[in-house]
Amino acid sequence: MKLSEVKLEKFRNLITNKFLIYNSLFTNLPNENIKHTGVYVPLLQKMSLDYYKQKLSPDQVITDFLKQHTTVKTTEEKFDFLFRMVQYIERQVVLFDSVEDAAFSEFNKAGIDAFFENNKLDSETIQHFKNFGVRVVFTAHPTQFYPNTVQGIMHQLREAIKIDDIQQIDKSLQQLAFTPFINKEKPTPFQEAKSIIFYLRYVYYQTLGRLYHKICDRLEVEPDFNPQLLQLGFWPGGDRDGNPFVHAETTQDVASELRTSIMKCYYHHLKWLMKKISFRKTETLLNNLKQQLYRQIFQEEASLSAQEILATLEEVKAIVITNYNSLFIDEINDFIGRVHLFGAHFASLDIRQDASIHTQVITEIVQKEFNLNWKNLNEDQQVELLTQHETKAKPGEYTNELTSDTLKNVQQVQSLQQKNGLKSVHRYIISNAEKITDVLNVYGLFKFSGYKDKDLNIDIVPLFETMQGMSNAHHVMKSLYENKTYQSHLKARQNEQHIMLGFSDGTKDGGYLKANWEIFKTKETLTKLSREYGISVIFFDGRGGPPARGGGKTHQFYASQGPDIENKNIQLTIQGQTITSVFGTHEQASYNFEQLLLSGIKSNQSKALSDRLKTVMGDLSDLSYQKYLDLKNHELFTGYLENMTPLKQYGATNIGSRPTKRKPSAQLELKDLRAIPFVGSWSMIRQNIPGYYGLGTALEHYKDQFEMVEELYQASDFFKSLVHNSIMSMKKTYFPLTAYMAEHSTYGVFWKDLREEYLLTKKWVLQLTKQNELMENEPRARQSISAREKIILPLLSIQQHALIQMQKKDADFDTYEKLVIRCLFGNINASRNSA
Repeated sequence: MKLSEVKLEKFRNLITNKFLIYNSLFTNLPNENIKHTGVYVPLLQKMSLDYYKQKLSPDQVITDFLKQHTTVKTTEEKFDFLFRMVQYIERQVVLFDSVEDAAFSEFNKAGIDAFFENNKLDSETIQHFKNFGVRVVFTAHPTQFYPNTVQGIMHQLREAIKIDDIQQIDKSLQQLAFTPFINKEKPTPFQEAKSIIFYLRYVYYQTLGRLYHKICDRLEVEPDFNPQLLQLGFWPGGDRDGNPFVHAETTQDVASELRTSIMKCYYHHLKWLMKKISFRKTETLLNNLKQQLYRQIFQEEASLSAQEILATLEEVKAIVITNYNSLFIDEINDFIGRVHLFGAHFASLDIRQDASIHTQVITEIVQKEFNLNWKNLNEDQQVELLTQHETKAKPGEYTNELTSDTLKNVQQVQSLQQKNGLKSVHRYIISNAEKITDVLNVYGLFKFSGYKDKDLNIDIVPLFETMQGMSNAHHVMKSLYENKTYQSHLKARQNEQHIMLGFSDGTKDGGYLKANWEIFKTKETLTKLSREYGISVIFFDGRGGPPARGGGKTHQFYASQGPDIENKNIQLTIQGQTITSVFGTHEQASYNFEQLLLSGIKSNQSKALSDRLKTVMGDLSDLSYQKYLDLKNHELFTGYLENMTPLKQYGATNIGSRPTKRKPSAQLELKDLRAIPFVGSWSMIRQNIPGYYGLGTALEHYKDQFEMVEELYQASDFFKSLVHNSIMSMKKTYFPLTAYMAEHSTYGVFWKDLREEYLLTKKWVLQLTKQNELMENEPRARQSISAREKIILPLLSIQQHALIQMQKKDADFDTYEKLVIRCLFGNINASRNSA
């Protein structure tokens, strides 16, 4: 039996068959609505497939299904039936998620243990782990539709499935049947933060603590070896870019919640440890520490630093070594390691705001404090003002709420650092940075808020995310490195410069291949520039879930970067579905953190591309970009998004606090549209355009020199990872669902162009990868996608039917729109990385 066949058989036994068995339990729950609805789902599934093969529309599917298989007569009965179908399918998706997650460790074993067993422990390896770091940054971007109550049920369900506890599975499924899946109102930014802090407390504290302890143990080093090796970052409550609901008070509340949460972890950990360290000479020390930790949880004014916790634990450790034969020293070291990792802050809270907002705020401050018109100053004068002048602007003296709140936010950084440690808030990120003043505006904000250089413990982080921004990046950074004041600031920051690159908006702006290649080149250019100036650059990647937003096979991407890109740190954002589907359990989180750690080692082994192959890569990038630009500039592009996809309904799902657009304008402007609804809308209609569009045209151009592309594919792990990620996007694409659009009077020609590029891309990537079908070489992942798409197909038919009916704008428009919105939940959850 071939290896691929073995993997498929294993998938069938551990996932497909278990899902079918437990789904039968779900179908037979003591609930008449569920029992009856469950009978209809496979019938609608089969009819959808049959009709789409005949190029019939979802409208015909639902209309004929209701006539042939149900007794529905009135419009009210029809809507009741369809909503119940959607609710049932949503829960099938949860069940499949739980079954697949329960089997995770059966399919993913190789990691740190395998690395240490297969590699010699030499000084070079130890040095790598000493200097390396991974930071995963949680964002509040709304792509996760499971409320916390459902997350809790999923956890119970996973654990029960692991041990085949039928009774508990049955109870969890019953609970699932009666538990609502949607929020009646949008969550506040603080509520978003709390939902993610849940994972910090119950997954990452244990997972990262154990992993760090394992590495220290393998390397035979003390737990203070490298606290930067495994780091957590946090955006909810700090990211105010396009979110008018995040204020200085929000930042304060979230920072406090993070502190309280880590103190709770320490408190419970200490209680467990005290059951083992029950010695007379340590009793007073540990009891005092326990009481101090308790006060941190319930008394806001209480103050206990990570250094004070460590001092006590180190004293206890010394006593145990001297007096008690080092008994339980391993457990003490584990605790000490966690305090080194998480400090008093748990995760570093990043501040982020758009460059244009800083310009507005600086303009007002300069007018009031210096009596100068900012717009009348040239760039040199602006730089001089920002770097050579100080004042202490008072937030209460500014009537503009945005200016006042920005000043409050800047001025609260110092107090947060004093309470939670310097790492608690140490980065200020500037979205859409395109010029030197975009960066120095933030430096100026701190100096105009009364900060002295010695108190400025902040990394100023430009985010280059558009084609123009990346094109300007070299000039911006060179100007900063040559500025005497900024040089002094960097020296105080250990000559480290953090730079963020945005995959999401980059892809929206330049298309898939172009954006990824430009980011790669920008990293190479900025690495070379920074090394010339003696600066250690740390790249921070704004990546989403799907390939169209920088997601996909993340580990392979980082392993492929090569020696010309600085890689002492791997930093990336994760969000929504990615938090739950990739980092949501102890097994998943440990595996994926381990893979990120190992990708740093592998990237040192990747060879740089030859100039000839770089030329081919650049040419492919430009060809795909032109094709994507033609699409983006097409007169029907925004209309198609607004009228043929559920884009307008995205903001009504009440899953995130942030609006879908940066500016509340009536007309859709692509530059203001958030990347998540942009990418997600294409996914909802199973076209996934941003994940591959333009690649087929680029490859077709090389049809007479295809051996050059094949050579590039073999020589470049980077290009290979891009191709494989595109293939994943295409595997989740299903044009038969929307084939009816080909006859649309307005958008028919546009749809045909989209489908033609899909078919062209599919043809050439299969030839390039020597496969007969998409993801043929990844049988388990292919099977998982196929299973999910099969489950969700009836829901897709219902959603498309509702969208078609909405275009009639009749009396039932509002109800059909609610049905579209309701379908978004299961649709996105089933894809796991749709947006």
